[in-house]
Amino acid sequence: MSKTQHDDDAYEKDLEKLQIALIHSQRWAMEKGKQLVVIFEGRDAAGKDGTIARIVQHLSKRNARVVALPKPSDRQATWWWFQRYVEHLPAAGEWVLFNRSWYNRAGVEVVMGFSTPEQQEEFLRNAPDFERLLTESNIQIVKYWLDISKKEQDERLERRKEDPLRSMKTSPLDVEAQKRWKDYSKARDEMLLRTHSAVTPWTCVRADHKKKARLNVIRHLLHAINCPKVAHDVDLPDPDVVFEFEKAALKDGRLEP
Repeated sequence: MSKTQHDDDAYEKDLEKLQIALIHSQRWAMEKGKQLVVIFEGRDAAGKDGTIARIVQHLSKRNARVVALPKPSDRQATWWWFQRYVEHLPAAGEWVLFNRSWYNRAGVEVVMGFSTPEQQEEFLRNAPDFERLLTESNIQIVKYWLDISKKEQDERLERRKEDPLRSMKTSPLDVEAQKRWKDYSKARDEMLLRTHSAVTPWTCVRADHKKKARLNVIRHLLHAINCPKVAHDVDLPDPDVVFEFEKAALKDGRLEP
């Protein structure tokens, strides 16, 4: 057996065990009426889609929803910024995974100029308070930032262009992702610094290695959910892959400049 085949087999076995743990955790959450929001943010091609797909693959679709909102309509653009997202929040026993979220206002909208500096500043002031109100209403929030290197992003975007099965993942913004790398870094840094808190901390994921990132995100999520019959049997995530944000990570190489 080749090393690649051995690594793939080990990955599939680990993934299956973690997905079974997710099923047990979801059953427990449904019984207890737990409400969970999981936010996935990151650079284009950072692996959000693949990670989310593995998390929800075997879960009850009635109680675990993935939300990936399109561009707002002209009417929606006049709403209070968080309004579009509120209607998608979970009821008792439900999990909602946001594939990009209200943090669009702190990321792509900043870089591409889709909102004004005043709107962006208002968002950064209000987001921690909005999330605090949700947690006070017993909605648990787990926030992930998936980080990749410029080289890895370039290679993944090129593979998208060449693979017809990935054609639905391509967009005009892909070209801008590389051109505006530094702008995205600056927006990311501001977002993490301004919206990381003890109540709703950011968890950063070094995602150049897709499979390793997926497994470690699921391990972290299982510990965050903390189902009593599950979490203590799950390995802790690798701290070299998954770590809670801190200001030093912007300078010490853990997050890409």
